[in-house]
Amino acid sequence: MAGPRVPLRQALATPGGKREYTRRVFATIADRYDLVNVLLSFNRDRAWKRRLVERARARTGEVALDLACGTGDIAFALAREGASAVGLDVTPRMIDLARRKAGCRPTAGTSCSPHFLVGDMMALPFHDATFDLVTTGYGIRNVPDMRVSLREILRVLKPGGRFFSLDFNRPGNGLVRGAYLAYLAVVGAAIGWIFHRDPDTYRYIPETIRVHPSGAAVAALFASVGFENAAYEPVFGGFMAMHCATKGR
Repeated sequence: MAGPRVPLRQALATPGGKREYTRRVFATIADRYDLVNVLLSFNRDRAWKRRLVERARARTGEVALDLACGTGDIAFALAREGASAVGLDVTPRMIDLARRKAGCRPTAGTSCSPHFLVGDMMALPFHDATFDLVTTGYGIRNVPDMRVSLREILRVLKPGGRFFSLDFNRPGNGLVRGAYLAYLAVVGAAIGWIFHRDPDTYRYIPETIRVHPSGAAVAALFASVGFENAAYEPVFGGFMAMHCATKGR
């Protein structure tokens, strides 16, 4: 018999608890993942991902890795730019859905669709200096230990390689932040109840934002593990953030 469920805030308080909780949540939401991203973002999710890909400037012949790839949106877009794209996600169901997309709609203008595999952002199954470009959408905030994951990303990038990350941001203004987190909590709880009969299913989003570093602090963390040119830009009025950095030559 399963024991009592650990409260959400307590579950996210330690790397081990966060790992267990987020893996369970993403396995639960995988089939609704794309729809919920649209609902929570006011239908801006795809536009933000396009902006990430445009900023990344993937080139023909480059090897690109998209982490926490979900059902593959960014990986498919990178492949359309001509890159040899790999999508990695820790949730097997996400990868199954991404592979189904690859099978039913080949990537226009390329000889092959992205390659998708199950893997952990904190222990990437690749050799050093493998990729010209690494991207992630909503990935860094969800890893149990950001510093460990960033070191892994730096390791698999080639010298001069680029890293781009899109994620929710924590607004600096307290009133704005409170309203933002309240919106995500209320709407997330409603969606969780409708789809899964569990209001906590999407409450992990405001809870992770609540303890997530500011955009500037995340950029500083990039620099602290060895990235160069670490910077960020506010997106959607600062409710989202796009980070970029490079690996030194």
